[in-house]
Amino acid sequence: MISDVREKGSLIEVYDANSKRISYMSAGNKELVGVASNFFVVVNGSLIEVYDEKCKRISYMSQGSKMVRGAAGNTFTVKNGSLIETYDEKCKRISYKSA
Repeated sequence: MISDVREKGSLIEVYDANSKRISYMSAGNKELVGVASNFFVVVNGSLIEVYDEKCKRISYMSQGSKMVRGAAGNTFTVKNGSLIETYDEKCKRISYKSA
């Protein structure tokens, strides 16, 4: 279970509830945009990517005009034009509403 994800220098580091580093990966061009209990979300160029606590990519989708607003529980939300969309860790849209 993820307690925190931090960008530290050229790394993205994942920590557990005891503040122990679980895993890490190169930050490269990635921007950390959301942290949930079982995954975290980064923007990497034109992609929105979802990673697990071991920094293994679970899924990805094209960013297009989407802006990630945050992550919580088992979902993350994006603003896509005039819509707020909710996605699961597999980048499957669960719901949407007008912004």
